[in-house]
This record gives sequence, structure tokens and C-alpha cells, in this order.
Amino acid sequence: MGIVSACGNGKADERERPAPLVKVEPVSTMRFVERIDAIGTARANEQVTVSAPVTERIVRLNFDDGSYVSRGQTLAVLAQAQESAQLSEAQARAHEAGLQLQRIEELKQRGFATKSSLDAQTALVAQARAQAAGARAQIGDRVVTAPFSGWVSLRNISAGAVVQAGTEIATISDLSSIKLDFTVPETMLSAIRPGQVIEARAASYPDQPFKGQIANIDPVIDPNTRAVMVRARLPNPDRRMKPGMLLTVAIETAPRMGLSVPELAIVGEGDNRYVYSLEADGTAKRIPVKTGTRSEGRIEIVEGLRPGQKIVTEGVVKLADGMKVQVAGAKPANQPPVQRGR
Repeated sequence: MGIVSACGNGKADERERPAPLVKVEPVSTMRFVERIDAIGTARANEQVTVSAPVTERIVRLNFDDGSYVSRGQTLAVLAQAQESAQLSEAQARAHEAGLQLQRIEELKQRGFATKSSLDAQTALVAQARAQAAGARAQIGDRVVTAPFSGWVSLRNISAGAVVQAGTEIATISDLSSIKLDFTVPETMLSAIRPGQVIEARAASYPDQPFKGQIANIDPVIDPNTRAVMVRARLPNPDRRMKPGMLLTVAIETAPRMGLSVPELAIVGEGDNRYVYSLEADGTAKRIPVKTGTRSEGRIEIVEGLRPGQKIVTEGVVKLADGMKVQVAGAKPANQPPVQRGR
């Protein structure tokens, strides 16, 4: 008798067990995008190493370490005394040959000079002028100028030093913008295109994103890595990005508005995904859903829910299909009204 009574009380206790406490939230919409991540290397917009064209002593350097130089600005002057003397000699010879040519032309007009002598003197004038032009070219080789505006590297040479032909004078970098080279798997090739916006971040400036656009996509895929090289251009007005810097790249593709729920609301069983919706009678109903992209702690619902539908966001591990639930913050349905004294 007592045993039966005990069993009966146990079932009654189970039936009277309070409904689990849960939190609910309506299904909302938010922006989702597909994302391609890559690692890229920064390169200067333009960069060139200026070298000494001849073996000669440096007379003067006209730039400081890390300074800005303008296009055509003289960077270095090499010794050119011998070439200057040759130029003066060639110019004097050309001047004398020109005067002699004028005299022969006058004599030719009066019939006292032959055409052959006139032709010979004309050739001498051309020869003298060519020698002068050659001397000027040699002097030009001893004046090193900047091919474009930019920032020069640290100096490794000094005035007075004798440099060999090909010795580096300076490296000039145009940092007004940056070329960012990175690779993308060939499976992602259809998702990228020139003009597409990218965002890059550097470890030295983790809180400052650098935005730019894809400029070019290599037409050839590397057969070893099955990846394609992509080049983006990023404005660099404050010169924070430096050539050689490593940057992480993010490319957003397929932007769209979609239904979303918190990731904690999703219940997984194998390859299947479910959520619990709050029904009008206060029960939790298990609904199969198809999920998409994750973003900022939320997950895209591609199929199975409608906007505004209330779903359980916390407490899902305690639920079963059809179970009664108590929503946190809501007054229980069987709670008697509060009696207030008069």
C-alpha cells in the first residue's frame, strides 16, 4: 500500500515539475556576405634603384636619408672635369669648323672653291658637333637624377667615395598608393573581379583598416598551387603602409539581407540543424532549418523560418519537442494575481 502510494506520488511530482526557463527572440534580418581571406605583400606604387652609370668619384650628394625628392631632381654629381674639358674642346672645334665652312661657301659662290672642298668642310662641322654632343652625353651620365617623385632609402654611400658602374646611389619609392599582391584559390576565381572593394589590415595598425580595390587579376593560374595572383591598389596618403609589409586581406562577396538567429539557438544532430519555436500554447516546437553564413555571433537561416517568428535562444539543451516552457521575464499563466492591501 505504501509502495503504491509512493509510486503514485513520484509520477505526480514528475507531472508537476516546473517548465524549463528559456529566453526567446524574434527572427530578424541582417546583412550577410561571403568572405575570402588572404595574406598579401605591400609594394610601392613605383620603385626604382638608381645606380651610377660609370665608375667615378662622387662629388656631391643632394639628398638626405629618407627624404622626399621630386622628378628630375639631381641626386648625385660624379666627377666630370675631363668630360667638361672635352666638351669645351669639341665646341671650339665645331665653332672654328663652322667659320671655315662659311668662308668656303662664300668662295664657292664666287667660283673660287670646289664642291668637294665644301662637302669636306661640312663633314668636319658635323664631326665636331657630334663630338660635342658625345661630351655632353658623358657629362649627363655623371649627373644622376630622380626619374619620378618619391621617398629615397637610407644612404649607403658618401660624397668623395669612388663608385663602380652599377653601384646603388638610392632607391626611390612612390608611396602615394600601395600595390597589394595576394593569391586566391582558383575555386574562388568566379567571386572576384577588377574594381571589387577589399579591406586590408597590418599587424602594426590592428585597429585601422585600409580599403582599396582589385586592380588586376593574373590571367595565368599557378599549376603548382592552383591559385591566382591578384593585385589591389590602396590609397596611402599618410604613408603608413610600407613596401614589404605583410597585410591580411578580406574580400566581401555576394552581399545580401537574410534571416538570422543567434548561433546558440541552433541545435545540431549529425548533418541536420534545428531550432525551437515558441508556440501560442507555450510549448516549444522543434523545426528543421537550413543554415548559411555565420557573422558576428549570428547565423543565416536560408530555409525553415519566417521573419518575426519567436524562437528559443537560451535553454535549448533542456528542451524536447512539444515541451511546455516558461519564458524568462514573463508571468506564469497559473500565477495568482497579487493582492494589495488597502
